[in-house]
Amino acid sequence: MTSLPDRQQAVALVQQAQSSGARLVKACALLHLSVRTYQRWTAEKAVKADQRPMVSRPTPANKLSDEERQAVVSLCNQPQYRSCPPAFIVADQLDEGRYLASESTFYRVLRDYDQVHPRGRQKAPERKRQATTHKASEANRLWSWDISWLPGPARGTWFYLYLMLDVYSRKIVGHEVYDSETGELASEFIEKAYWREHLASRQKPLVLHSDNGSPMKAATFLEKLYDLGITPSKSRPRVSNDNAYSESLFKTLKFRPGFPVNGFRTIEEARDWVLAFVRWYNTEHRHSALNYVTPQQRHDGEADQILAQRKQVIEAAKAENPRRWSGDLRNFSLPESVTLNPEKAVNC
Repeated sequence: MTSLPDRQQAVALVQQAQSSGARLVKACALLHLSVRTYQRWTAEKAVKADQRPMVSRPTPANKLSDEERQAVVSLCNQPQYRSCPPAFIVADQLDEGRYLASESTFYRVLRDYDQVHPRGRQKAPERKRQATTHKASEANRLWSWDISWLPGPARGTWFYLYLMLDVYSRKIVGHEVYDSETGELASEFIEKAYWREHLASRQKPLVLHSDNGSPMKAATFLEKLYDLGITPSKSRPRVSNDNAYSESLFKTLKFRPGFPVNGFRTIEEARDWVLAFVRWYNTEHRHSALNYVTPQQRHDGEADQILAQRKQVIEAAKAENPRRWSGDLRNFSLPESVTLNPEKAVNC
């Protein structure tokens, strides 16, 4: 739909182009305008505004009267129909030998009366729950853990890998391979990691994030967290992205060269393989999110010194041969804090 000033301007531009020797077809094409539309706009002495919005349209012969529309609303709000959709109401009325309107008409009338929503005692759907957000500015302040299944010796048999990492440093602070998933084993698992990291002497708050698996919600496990002074944190139900650090770690583990995709023969073999992986990951693996220092170096506070030394080497090389550098040096810093499920900016 084109406004009157736009039409008048388009006609004036085409006429100006024609007076300068341009062909009508070419002039109209430049304005993405068909010749037929231009001819229609200039058929009368003055260019008129679009008349379509002002055209009166006859009322449909089958339109419901106000009384019939009110009858539909009243019927839908009767006690036996308050929680029923229009399709059910129409079918039930047909069984009783009555017909008021079609299902689509019911929906249209209810929409006009702002009643296309639960009308009965049931609660309206809750707003989408936001992910739990936590921030860590040093090691042993925010941990994440989960359980993954490792293939066993036969198809359909599994060993269960309990794996826990520090979100700030990405260090694996706890790992165990068990033959089942229970709250008791989870309690034993967290207590071992707690004492291994000497958290009793630090007396700083620790948040432990996990998904909603049964071991994570077990009463024995939650009681153990309370005894150790650890604050539990949960992902939203059926949202694996809320525990992204653990999920990413499991992918790294299972795509590590040498992972026995055909299964571990014994639980001892699984434990030995996981132990070797943890040692490699913590002390040898240069983590891309840590500017390629190892998780152990970040966890122990050595990362800044190592990155500063790398920067000195690059600066010396640049001073010796500056023509090889056309821009600034690469970034050798690490973020001061790491956030689990950072809040998304709201576009206003």
